[in-house]
Amino acid sequence: MIPTLLIMLLFAIALTVLAYLKDPSLPVAGLQDGGKMLLGIIPILVLAFVAAGMIGKVLPRELLTQWLGNESGFRGLAIATAAGSITPGGPFIQFPIVAALFKSGAGVAPIAAYITAWSLFGINRLIVFEIPLLGWKLVIARVLASLIFPFIIGLLTRFFYTRL
Repeated sequence: MIPTLLIMLLFAIALTVLAYLKDPSLPVAGLQDGGKMLLGIIPILVLAFVAAGMIGKVLPRELLTQWLGNESGFRGLAIATAAGSITPGGPFIQFPIVAALFKSGAGVAPIAAYITAWSLFGINRLIVFEIPLLGWKLVIARVLASLIFPFIIGLLTRFFYTRL
């Protein structure tokens, strides 16, 4: 399997070559645009990784496993679903936090429920995009129809995970 870093390197090189062939000044402009994006995301990444590192230090392992561990049952799935729904931010923020929770004792079912709820019900996305563009009625109907999925996906993830 080719590592992700190598794939991204090859992708960046290919795009740079294509940009150069289109116009020799484009690679420099592309690097400048990419640098601006990098400078904008670095503070968020740093804070996300600090938060992820602190989770295991702040939350007692016993409490974390009680609330979100493999034996937390329906309560753990419900807590993870609620937390995933209200946690703001994109994948650069979410996945370091989820990885820290997993390493600190959260079970695979609650982790999968959290990720699923974050994907389906991200509160900031609902408020900023869905409700204004689609209206309350459709958003409420979609959310109600989707509520079961974090639980199902959490349970199925645990089922498959224990068999791999």
